[in-house]
Amino acid sequence: MSWWWKGALGAALKKPEENGVQNPQNVGLIIGVTGIVGNSLAEILPVSDTPGGPWKVYGVARRPRPSWNADHPVHYIQCDVSDPKDTQTKLSPLNDVTHIFWVTWANRPTEAECCKINGSMLENVLDALMPNAPNLTHICIQTGHKHYIGPFEAFGKIKPHDTPFIEDVPRLDAPNFYYTLEDIAFEACKKKEGMTWSVHRPAVIFGFSPYSMMNMLDSLIVYAAICKHENVPLKFPGTKTAWNCYFVASDADLIAEQQIWCSVDPNGKNEAFNCSNGDVFKWKHLWKVLAEKFDVEYEELDENQEYVSLAERMKDKGPVWDEIVKKNNLTPTKLEEVATFWFADLMLYGECMLDSMNKSKEHGFFGFRNSQNSLISVIDKMKAHKIVP
Repeated sequence: MSWWWKGALGAALKKPEENGVQNPQNVGLIIGVTGIVGNSLAEILPVSDTPGGPWKVYGVARRPRPSWNADHPVHYIQCDVSDPKDTQTKLSPLNDVTHIFWVTWANRPTEAECCKINGSMLENVLDALMPNAPNLTHICIQTGHKHYIGPFEAFGKIKPHDTPFIEDVPRLDAPNFYYTLEDIAFEACKKKEGMTWSVHRPAVIFGFSPYSMMNMLDSLIVYAAICKHENVPLKFPGTKTAWNCYFVASDADLIAEQQIWCSVDPNGKNEAFNCSNGDVFKWKHLWKVLAEKFDVEYEELDENQEYVSLAERMKDKGPVWDEIVKKNNLTPTKLEEVATFWFADLMLYGECMLDSMNKSKEHGFFGFRNSQNSLISVIDKMKAHKIVP
């Protein structure tokens, strides 16, 4: 992997011993360690030459530690951060934490409920840590493009910001739990001298995590595996618009790298940044790559065909997935665990919302990814961890 911190950023990101500091250590707490970016942070933070290191890393998730996350040198804590008592019991003893990486969320039927539950989760973590972790200095909050277009329930009801999105536009006049998370982080930093924040707004994320609640790519990969098993062509489950328009994506490792950069570089603190790969692509081109990786017949979109959502195509495929898992001796999973078809449908229904990476580059973060290579990397990881055949 080509790390953004090697060479380009100069003295600000020298290794700690080169700056005259002996045996330094930052301590990261990843809330949502089994999620799509949490898994990348768990992989990258413990690496010896990661900026700010050597890092000690705690990882928090609601479920028991999965096999595909077990190799990361992370202190795993099973904790439900929506439960104040559980959070206090599990996290208040972590008095050495210096950085929080907030890469989790909870879904509820309405945005008002999303604001309440997600805000409470973050407040529970801060209530457990701030009185007990004297060296807590920074909190990274991950949100996304809904900052600019509004929550799911408001799609088509409010006017989104024009694309390409830039970070400093005003908030939309609609409830949004992203705004709630920001406000809680802002207030926490006001209460503790020297504590800083950063907000990270990716586009659709390309990354590996069978436990992610919004993983478009894993869903498409699972769909391709089912098409291969049933010996049917890989038909694009989106619209004509989505097939032909330009998209941007955000590699999960790139998002992790930007969050780490904000944690150690003064230019990244107290700022909000978009985080996308820096290129554009069309699904009509990546669809062929996906088909080739599964040796399944590629089919061009028939622009006159009736639209059928991916959720509709996959609604009765649970038993088929069970057959695939058994036949190929895969990691035991259920279809609903490894795919969020509803989310893929949202992403493939209309035109992509492009963003700008200018602010991030102007502040000193020059990371990028090739989106096609990112797609291939996720497929390879899914196969290596025996999630798909």
